[in-house]
Amino acid sequence: MMRTRFAPSPNGPLHLGHAYAALVAHDTARARGGSFALRIEDIDGERSRAELVEEFLLDLQWLGLEWDGAPIFQSHRLPGYAAAGERLKAMDVLYPCNCTRAEIAAAATKFGPDGPVYPGTCRNRHVDPTGAAWRLDTGRAMALTGPLEWVDEIAGRRDATPMIFGDVVLLRKDLPASYHLAATLDDAADGVTLVTRGMDLFPASHIHRLLQALLDLPVPTWLHHPLLVEPDGRKLAKRRGSPSLGDCRRAGEDGRAIATALREGRFPAGISLSQGIHQTP
Repeated sequence: MMRTRFAPSPNGPLHLGHAYAALVAHDTARARGGSFALRIEDIDGERSRAELVEEFLLDLQWLGLEWDGAPIFQSHRLPGYAAAGERLKAMDVLYPCNCTRAEIAAAATKFGPDGPVYPGTCRNRHVDPTGAAWRLDTGRAMALTGPLEWVDEIAGRRDATPMIFGDVVLLRKDLPASYHLAATLDDAADGVTLVTRGMDLFPASHIHRLLQALLDLPVPTWLHHPLLVEPDGRKLAKRRGSPSLGDCRRAGEDGRAIATALREGRFPAGISLSQGIHQTP
């Protein structure tokens, strides 16, 4: 049976962009006789706010969405992230790094999907691992796995090119795991067979495919959907105050009518659907 998931982080209220992403995951599963999981990605330190979880549940119910099983919480999976980190260390594909963002920006000569590409400063030098981040030696990892592919339902078959990110952080100084490691492990643990998410995360699938190969995880198919964007072309974002679903719900608006409008491609004035995609080789 196919399985999708919607995985919001409780560091701010949900907005219409989240509603669209949840609808894609929910409706795809329902149309294909599959199941739909709700995962709360709540390991973002002090930014995660427990009180928002109940708001998320109310927002999704207000939209008319139902998930299968109880909500899943990343915060219950910290031992699994640590174990995966130790396994990767034993494979000699992780190394400690104490470089600051400013140091990386000053030394970087390339730019990737996340900005300046880490130049490998700590890769071949002794670094005290106490309080350090741990980076994936992408070149060494690819040498272990050999060439890899992954499939997106819209973009088709892709060669995995994780080198576009450089050596990404997998175990952060301030959090139990990075998005790349946690999301990859969680999707495997949750039995997700179709990863639906916005086009802005298209490049991340190159790294996730590599982690799946290193950790012997099942390989899903991906579906990167368009994004709802503001008039200036930027995606809707919590930090820029995009209208929240909770505000609309409390104002007495009809959530199911909003869901129908989103499904039919009818968006509020000033919001449009971006078809652009970052399709790396």
